Amino acid sequence: MKRSAPPTEPEKPRKPRGRPRAFDRDQALDQAMDVFWEKGFEAASLADLTKAMGINPPSLYAAFGDKERLFLEAVERYVSRRSESCDYCSEATAKESVRKLLTHVAEEMTDSSHPHGCLMMMATTTTAAASSQLQAAIAKLRAASRNKLRERIARGVAEGELPSDTDPSALAAFYGTILAGMAAMAHDGATRKTLLGTVEAAMRSWPEKERRAGRAKVAA
Repeated sequence: MKRSAPPTEPEKPRKPRGRPRAFDRDQALDQAMDVFWEKGFEAASLADLTKAMGINPPSLYAAFGDKERLFLEAVERYVSRRSESCDYCSEATAKESVRKLLTHVAEEMTDSSHPHGCLMMMATTTTAAASSQLQAAIAKLRAASRNKLRERIARGVAEGELPSDTDPSALAAFYGTILAGMAAMAHDGATRKTLLGTVEAAMRSWPEKERRAGRAKVAA
């Protein structure tokens, strides 16, 4: 006599596998940007990032790929926002454009609402061990920033504001060096007053056109 098969129990519903935690991607990116801004690329650990962003590592990788891509996206956002908040090229003269840029940077780098200093400077100095792809991307962003400044100075030369023998590339490099120094000072705790003093000192080096001599007096 065959034994009847025991009644089968209804299959229990499977528990869903861990779903990614819902979060605001833009807000998480802003939080990551602040971590990188304060610590740089190499010193910012995965634990630092996930804690600040309020997510777990799998969610970070799912949303941003990896630490390098997260860093690059944060730097690109930083550059875009700084460009939007300071359209210095719209000033009437190249001199006032550069002054506006330096002044804005001095104020922005000492703003208490975010880490002091400059994220682009941190990107430059803390990615030595990063991949060549990330380093190339950061270099491209720096070059675009330099070119924008150089083009505004070149327009000043073309419009007769600056002496005709002014080298736009050299002058842009000079003020770029000033900006880098200000960023390092701000990161080390320099005050806004100190940075604004640096701006004034730097602007005294602006090349001015020689004033034309007055008409020679006619001999009596």
